[in-house]
Amino acid sequence: MSTEPPPSDRPTGPPSGPLSGPSRPSSGPSSGDRGPSGPSGGGEGADGTGGGPPGPGGPSGPGGPTGPGEHGPGDGHSSGDGHGPGGGGGRPWWKSGPRVAVIAVLAIAAVTLGLLFTRPDGASNSGSEVFLQAAGKAGPDPYTQSTARDNSTVPQTPSPTGTSQSANVTHGVDGSAPGLYGGTREVASCDVERQISALQAAPAKNRAFASVPGIEPSTVPRYLRSLTPVQLRMDTRVTNHGYRDGAATSYQAVLQAGTAVLVDDRGVPRVRCACGNPLRPPVAQKGTPKRTGDSWPSYRPSDVVVVSPAAQVINIFVIYDPDSGAWIARRRGDTGGKDRKTDPPVKRPSPSVSSLPPSSPSTPSPETESPKTQSPKTESPPSEPAPVEPSDPTTESALANSPRSQP
Repeated sequence: MSTEPPPSDRPTGPPSGPLSGPSRPSSGPSSGDRGPSGPSGGGEGADGTGGGPPGPGGPSGPGGPTGPGEHGPGDGHSSGDGHGPGGGGGRPWWKSGPRVAVIAVLAIAAVTLGLLFTRPDGASNSGSEVFLQAAGKAGPDPYTQSTARDNSTVPQTPSPTGTSQSANVTHGVDGSAPGLYGGTREVASCDVERQISALQAAPAKNRAFASVPGIEPSTVPRYLRSLTPVQLRMDTRVTNHGYRDGAATSYQAVLQAGTAVLVDDRGVPRVRCACGNPLRPPVAQKGTPKRTGDSWPSYRPSDVVVVSPAAQVINIFVIYDPDSGAWIARRRGDTGGKDRKTDPPVKRPSPSVSSLPPSSPSTPSPETESPKTQSPKTESPPSEPAPVEPSDPTTESALANSPRSQP
């Protein structure tokens, strides 16, 4: 291909000689020394840096890279900025201040959105919420159909005793306290075998269920049979777990008194029978969470309790039968077949703040109602005794720092 510029009637550059002024050295890669310029065109433009064909007046080295000058035309073969080999007409995009600023803003915005809408567990961060769950309702994302017994009685539960506290104060109750749970003699509040069958028929749900207590899916039947069916006698805070898209989800919840649950050998609720959902202790939340779900007439935020694990394994649960007014001794893991009557408890324990359950859904209520003040009673059947008195109240910070319960 010829390196000569195309023929034209117009001059291709300024005349050589004194009028052309001093020329700038090419900023392109050097390929050799230039020979003296000849008298005719083809030299550098007045302001350009692209090299043209050598003049006829003398020997020349190879020309510099082609391209138009910053202001004058070059050799007509390619465009450039006069500073590099055949480059584009403007500065590189990464050297453009406005473009870099726009890209930086977009990157920061993307990171910020990720922080706002993503949590470590993959759920969206929509703020602190506590879901109120009535005893007979399944609630969101159930694992199974209800396995609660139809003849389960919802006890009328007195409010925890003590001085008035704000809504952000939660009472702690030891899992071994007599009267903490209720039930009917020789009747299980939950159908454990039906729960097992429902999970075995759905392997994906069974795996998700097993992930909550941290056990192997194959051991779920044995795990469920080790639990004891009872009924809550006080509104109780827990971490509930639903089933969605093949995995367990978690949310903070308050379970209504009368809810049928399965408790472990430390007295901690582990399964909600109305939905088959696995449970864990509550976790502390910052600030005052928003209350959602289905409330009930007797609900008082400051009456809610948190069950802390007993220091030792509970072999016999002392529960109250609201139908007969009797006290029942139920063996751990038994479904009621070996129930026997027992004497009313003489002493109701008063758990301390340090004995509160591990960090679990600690859910302060949004309301600021004070709990009802009621002196502890030692009523005899058939009138229903007050459940174990929750002693020292605890705040969210105390709950967050309490020892973690067993899975």
